[in-house]
Amino acid sequence: MKHLFSFLLILASLSVFSQFCNPKPSEVLYGSYVTNYRELRIVPHTPLREADVMWNKRVWRVLDLREKVNHPLFFPIEPTPSRTSFMQMIMNALTCDYAEIDLTAYDVLDDEFTTRLSKSEVISKCFSKEDISFENDMGEIETKTVDNPFDFSSIKRLRIKEDWFFDNQKSVMEVRIIGLCPVQEKFDEMGEYKGEMPLMWIYFPELRLPMSKTAMFNARNEAGIITYDHLFIKRKFSSYIFKESNVVDRNIYAYKQDIDLLLESKRIEEEIFTYEQDLWEY
Repeated sequence: MKHLFSFLLILASLSVFSQFCNPKPSEVLYGSYVTNYRELRIVPHTPLREADVMWNKRVWRVLDLREKVNHPLFFPIEPTPSRTSFMQMIMNALTCDYAEIDLTAYDVLDDEFTTRLSKSEVISKCFSKEDISFENDMGEIETKTVDNPFDFSSIKRLRIKEDWFFDNQKSVMEVRIIGLCPVQEKFDEMGEYKGEMPLMWIYFPELRLPMSKTAMFNARNEAGIITYDHLFIKRKFSSYIFKESNVVDRNIYAYKQDIDLLLESKRIEEEIFTYEQDLWEY
């Protein structure tokens, strides 16, 4: 009995590091033809020099995955061989060993990517602990601490850090995403909501490689392959600004609430494109 329990503990510890990996594809053809997502490439950015940036502004956004337009990022809740949600793709890239993918997570102490997290540290941050009791061979009650499976549905929001700038060489306003942070909902033992907890910051240029090789659901045409990289580059998501660069480094929550927060977010959005018009006239 004791040896059996030890074996189960070892098996559970191994599953901790493997449960994020994508399920193996079935040997049976899923559909009418084979789709090779591995041949997809990153959508390239045009080269940018410091001398080309005539105007620049940094903002932070919240992307709520519960909004209908953002559902392709949220579903499916459970990993399947044919489809992978955005958070499943991130955990797969962080915890599974792939030679072509080098993705690093950073601590949420700041959003400047200063403190790297190892694979084991990512696992410890994402798992909740639970004490279980069992009877050993001597009839005594022992208690062990185990890791609960990661709940992908608990990630309801993403935070995005991005730069808006006016490219003087092309005379256009452009945006580059710098980082992305999944935010997890936390509940107490009674199931009461306790708030949100940022998990980690991810450097977005590194994340673009696994995004470019992961197809999302295309409701209009399932034969048309759209990757997560396409979604973010083409800005096919809904979000609102919760912070802009400012001298006291405060976010909008510090001075606006509820509907006023959304109105302030809208004002900042309009201000960005007002600058574009002014620069055109200049």
